[in-house]
Amino acid sequence: MTETEFAAIVGRTKKIVLAAVRKHLPARFYHAIDDVVQETYLRGYRHLAGGRFRNESTVESWLYAIARNESLRMNKKLAREEEKAERAAGLQMSYATDPGYREDDMDLGALFDRLPEKFRAVMVLKAQGISEKEIARQLRINTGTVKSRFSRGKELLQKGSGEVI
Repeated sequence: MTETEFAAIVGRTKKIVLAAVRKHLPARFYHAIDDVVQETYLRGYRHLAGGRFRNESTVESWLYAIARNESLRMNKKLAREEEKAERAAGLQMSYATDPGYREDDMDLGALFDRLPEKFRAVMVLKAQGISEKEIARQLRINTGTVKSRFSRGKELLQKGSGEVI
C-alpha cells in the first residue's frame, strides 16, 4: 500500500468516516473527533499495509465499522475521565463542607501530601480512577492491602492530621 493509494482511500471515505464518528460520539465529546478519525485511519492503514483486509466488504463499510468502534472506545475513555474528575471534585467538596476545612485544603495534592507515602500512593492512584486491582499490580501489593490503605488514608484525611496512629 503506497501513500498515494491510501490518500485516495482517505479522500474517498472521509465523509463516511466523519458521519460514523458524529453518529456514535456524543456532542459533549466532539472535541475528540480528530483523534477518533486519526485512529480510524491508522488502524485502517495498518491492516491494509499488512494485507489483513479480507475484501469481505467494501473499504468504505469496513472503515465505517472501524470508525464506529473507535468512537465507542473513545466514549468509554472520556466517560471514565469525566467520572474521575467528578470523583475528585466530590472528594474536594466533601472536605470543603467539613467544619475544619480551610481554603488551602481544596488542593488534593496538598491533602495527599499530609499522608504517609504508603497511603498517599494508593489515594493518588484511586483519585485518578485506577481500579484496586491495577493499583495492587502497580504497587506490587495485595488488593486487600490496597483496600485497607485507602480506607485508612480516608480516615487520616477526615481527621485532618495525616499522622499515623
